[in-house]
Amino acid sequence: MEIIRASELGYEAKMKISEIFVDGFYQWLHFFSKDKGKLTRAFCHMFNHQVFYVAVKDDEIAGITACTDGKISSVHLDRKELQKHLGFFKGTIAYFVLKHEFVNKAYPFEITKGMGTVEFVATSANYRGQGVATAIIKDIMDSTPYEVYVLEVADTNTNAVKLYEKLGFSEFLRTKHKHSKRSGFNYLVYMKYLKRS
Repeated sequence: MEIIRASELGYEAKMKISEIFVDGFYQWLHFFSKDKGKLTRAFCHMFNHQVFYVAVKDDEIAGITACTDGKISSVHLDRKELQKHLGFFKGTIAYFVLKHEFVNKAYPFEITKGMGTVEFVATSANYRGQGVATAIIKDIMDSTPYEVYVLEVADTNTNAVKLYEKLGFSEFLRTKHKHSKRSGFNYLVYMKYLKRS
């Protein structure tokens, strides 16, 4: 398995990254469309490939993760592109909802100098349980200059929480989620990893 920056890959990779994103976060995206293909095309434009890392296994993209300094956004949304694929109404809603969630993301703590935010951890359905997410996160922690890494995870995503704990992350904050009935989780859990020098 090889971990590379998404910016080193061509256009076909954009679609595959979007496909993995849609599959991994479908429970929150299906409101905009039940059609995964349509969602994949709608979100294909949004990834900042400078900060996305992909795992390549058997010449296929097996997983994705972004890591930024909290100042550079890992996604950029184009309202017209979303409207083109999701229709005017749902595309407009998607733009405003996701802009709030992803682009103007407000963490409930200060992102300080030397801190990296790990976001959008997702593995292709064909490669789950094969250590893909572990490999990407380890590579990010080895190859980026941050001293502290933080991430956000839903409290109900127990497999992800266990994985992050195994990698050395520990919970330092949790916030009650306002729309727990709709989202399917009660708390957002914030976890931190301190790099040993």
